[in-house]
Amino acid sequence: MSSDETDSLHTLPLDSWHRARGARMVGFAGYSMPVQYEGIIAEHLWTRGSAGLFDVSHMGQVLVHGDKADVALEALLPAELQALPDRKLRYSLLLASNGGIIDDLMATRRGDDFYIVVNGATKHGDLHVMRQSLPDRLHLDHMTNQALLALQGPKAAEVLERVVPGVAELGFMEGRGFHAFGHALWISRSGYTGEDGFEISIPAVAAGQLADALVADERVRPVGLGARDSLRLEAGLPLYGHDIDLETTPVMAGLSFAISKRRRDQGGFPGDSRIQHELENGAPQKRVGFEVEGRQPVREGALVLDGEGNEVGRITSGGFSPSLQRPIAMGYVATVVAEPGTELKVEQRGKLFEARVTPMPFVPHRYHRKGAAK
Repeated sequence: MSSDETDSLHTLPLDSWHRARGARMVGFAGYSMPVQYEGIIAEHLWTRGSAGLFDVSHMGQVLVHGDKADVALEALLPAELQALPDRKLRYSLLLASNGGIIDDLMATRRGDDFYIVVNGATKHGDLHVMRQSLPDRLHLDHMTNQALLALQGPKAAEVLERVVPGVAELGFMEGRGFHAFGHALWISRSGYTGEDGFEISIPAVAAGQLADALVADERVRPVGLGARDSLRLEAGLPLYGHDIDLETTPVMAGLSFAISKRRRDQGGFPGDSRIQHELENGAPQKRVGFEVEGRQPVREGALVLDGEGNEVGRITSGGFSPSLQRPIAMGYVATVVAEPGTELKVEQRGKLFEARVTPMPFVPHRYHRKGAAK
């Protein structure tokens, strides 16, 4: 990366905090961000076994408020928002008129308002779409003075409970307001690793105090973008701009769960006719997982071939799984070869790899669901 490109990057509120801890910084979504500290594999395995602290302040945080915000947002998102209980989260999708995915996001009801977290690389475009499409009675507050930290892993709850008492009472996909370090915080039990954990919205001026308090606990280590990517791949979670984009629909992407029954029946969101057709008749392609033979990972862009050597799909994410100690990948294939167990080949730089379609997630999710058997 040139010095001009480096100079043009935005900095996170914790930029100096990361550098002081030896982070290797890279450009991502227009920001200078930590890709690793001690090493991707070590950080990945630490998160799976203890608690990893991620700085995701590049994400867009938006508060939508005004009369009947839930009704208006349902014209853009296929989620059931009118019946969403207070302080509950919904994974949803911002859709284009052709049913393609503009972005994936999290929407939380906070009384009559909605708190929405969108991807960092798409946040300005998302805001433009929302402002152009939503009625004038709604106000969109882009919360640029807020940082966003994620604490993920099996020990996250007991660690955060010591710093912010009461958070352990939250269930998966539930949020609540708290006070700590003299500021209001919004904390949800959610994340992007497949592990139990929390996302913490905090004023940027207090982010350093929170980060210091968390890493003071020996169970917590800072974790960079590299391990965040390998963790989400093991969890079978798509990355926008790679595994989902304007060319993919929710049905193709295996995200039909984000479309509630009422919305499926009634429509009323962008691309509804195409999506309803695919829900009833199937999509021509599907996002699937792959087990790859050998030790060398296959990467985005590699071709997927059938037994006759015909191209039937492409890899959209791939890497070596630190948890499983073998290569894994996800991508799109023609629906006729999407059944788990189907033997295929992947071509990368002229070399062929044996691959098998496999269900996702590769590593089981360990979300904290209230009332679930332990």
